[in-house]
Amino acid sequence: MADETHSSELAKRIGPQLGADRMRNPTALEANAARVIFEPASVDEICEVVRMCETDRITLAPIGAARTLSQIRRSPVAVGISLKRLSRIVAYEPDDMTVVAEAGLTVSDFNAIAAASRQRLPVDPPNPQVTTLGSLIGASHAGPLRLSEGTARDLLIGIRFVGHGGRVIHGGGRVVKNVAGYDLMKVMGGAFGTLGIITEATFKVRPIPPQYRLAILPYERAADAFGAASALNFALPMSHVEILSPSLGARLDAPNKFLLMTGFSGTSLEIGYQAEKIRELLGDAGEILDVQPSRERYEMLRDFDWTAMPLAAQIATRPAGLERALNACGVEFRAHAGSGVAQMFVGTTPTTSDARKIVARWREIAHAERGHLRVLAAADVVRNDLEMFDQPNEGALRLMRRLKSTFDPASIFNPACFVAGI
Repeated sequence: MADETHSSELAKRIGPQLGADRMRNPTALEANAARVIFEPASVDEICEVVRMCETDRITLAPIGAARTLSQIRRSPVAVGISLKRLSRIVAYEPDDMTVVAEAGLTVSDFNAIAAASRQRLPVDPPNPQVTTLGSLIGASHAGPLRLSEGTARDLLIGIRFVGHGGRVIHGGGRVVKNVAGYDLMKVMGGAFGTLGIITEATFKVRPIPPQYRLAILPYERAADAFGAASALNFALPMSHVEILSPSLGARLDAPNKFLLMTGFSGTSLEIGYQAEKIRELLGDAGEILDVQPSRERYEMLRDFDWTAMPLAAQIATRPAGLERALNACGVEFRAHAGSGVAQMFVGTTPTTSDARKIVARWREIAHAERGHLRVLAAADVVRNDLEMFDQPNEGALRLMRRLKSTFDPASIFNPACFVAGI
């Protein structure tokens, strides 16, 4: 109730100062994350709102498409900051292969522009058309291409954000060799908006491969699929190597099969060589798709919607331990086999008690493989009773709490929804 009153009061103050058009009611998904949405038209306006919120101890959080924030928050913050109006490319140097862009720009929109120079930001979060650069960094979104291209943190070379006191803080720079502020960028990656509001990012970009093909191979047993994935990953520079469990395979017209879906890229000669090598290693049981079907199936693979699942989580282990962990969990999954990461889910809504037991068991299995687990999504009836993030060791937790108190002494930036309630 206090946050509702504060958000209403803040709206009355912001309207006359910055314009009534800056404030709006949240959409259905945003309503789980924030009580009112502010759409600033400049970084200065963000700074002003942060100062107001800090003075009155009003909670706020950056909002992209609200897919993640609506899941990890137990109750909405007073104010959601949407960077929809801050979506410019500040500087793009194709010859230097770097881009500086505002955080409200989506991955898809930037790549549409960079395509004219045969370049791209080689990250593939689900539904890149709604994934802003700010959420890409803050929520550590990544997809199948993590195997060959890394994740956003591997490509990020500069960052600006609004932090404590409404100050603009920056680290890194516009050239790849400039590593000033390197640790600051790592801190902001995967912080889920708990340390400040990212307003601008500088990335390395890379050339678009001339061609891409997708090979799909069905297997009766998970062990055979993982064995084939390991052989491919060792023998060839694959773009990605994914395995789908039978229920997800059924969506691609392969019921009751584990599907190995592996992508490869290059020139015509490289594509031909890799296709021949795949057939040598794995036989003729599967198929290698043509250009357009490859793209269509890859996008289906990339865009699975985990938020629609009754209970879904992401597990990360050593690559060699991923198959064991998934078998022990006994769930349906999409595995990034070469990276040791998988998204897994149950298909029916568990009771609150069962959901807690399921997540606890999954975490025990992840820890046994020296990994960790984060809940990605849960049905409304069980979500607030689950710990969405894994518990780090005491030393790491002390460091995280110290960072939070240093970066956000008023505790207004997306509080009480991160690791251990940070």
